[in-house]
Amino acid sequence: MSRADAVVVQEAAGTAVRRPHPLWTLGLLRSELVTTLRRWRTLALLGVLAAVPVLVGISVKIETSGDGQVGRGGGEGPAFISQITNNGLFLVFTALAATLPFFLPMAVGVVAGDAIAGEANAGTLRYLLVAPAGRTRLLLTKYATTMAFCLLATLVVATSALAVGALLFPLGDLTTISGTQISFTEGLGRALLIALVVAASLTGIAALGLFVSTLTNSGIAAMATTVGLLITVQILDQIPQLHALQPYFFSHYWLSFADLMRDPVYWDDLVKNLELQALYAAVFGSAAWARFSTKDITA
Repeated sequence: MSRADAVVVQEAAGTAVRRPHPLWTLGLLRSELVTTLRRWRTLALLGVLAAVPVLVGISVKIETSGDGQVGRGGGEGPAFISQITNNGLFLVFTALAATLPFFLPMAVGVVAGDAIAGEANAGTLRYLLVAPAGRTRLLLTKYATTMAFCLLATLVVATSALAVGALLFPLGDLTTISGTQISFTEGLGRALLIALVVAASLTGIAALGLFVSTLTNSGIAAMATTVGLLITVQILDQIPQLHALQPYFFSHYWLSFADLMRDPVYWDDLVKNLELQALYAAVFGSAAWARFSTKDITA
């Protein structure tokens, strides 16, 4: 039975109480997760993200097949790329650095932008609101689903990079940015922590996309607007004349995860990044709730 059919059955049975059981809420979250992950668009996005580390790994392998060095012209490429040939674990850090500025947030923007607008466009939003969920609970469920996708997308990149790095390059103890050596196990733990930080860094764009999704009934328009805002902010973050505003852009501290590879870890920019993402989540999450709670649902 589809999600919409289940809601109609509940309505026909005379469900009058508007307070959902906690298990119903978990069922709604599970339904949203399954629906999102079964979409061909979502699978295509995850496929592209998984392919990026493969392309980076193969490119580095081909380039270093002759002299064993990469980026001799001055350290071109994402952070850590010159270390990949020494330790395949660095491909995880490089892949995350390569995908975070655009590919990862674009994928999140597509999912977040489609969260509410896509339902309205498909004509299923009214059916969802007939069930005893309420607009606030539904909005929170949509945001939780988007955040779950943030984590999944980041782990897909990291896992793909780790597999490719293990196949193409040696593994072992690795040297931090500070020049100290740590064991492979500790390096693997830091890689996982970096993946979690990267996923948390997408909190702001997820909230922004959800807010945009409440402003229109067109999923395509919401997705395009969110991705457009992402590109605009990325461009503005590179203009020197806007240096006073740049610390407030949600993408400004994204690459601070590299500080987790210092010994000791440099926490200042990491904390600023997480605080900024929390601020964006609070502001645009509240704006999304204010809009959605008063929105006239016609589809």
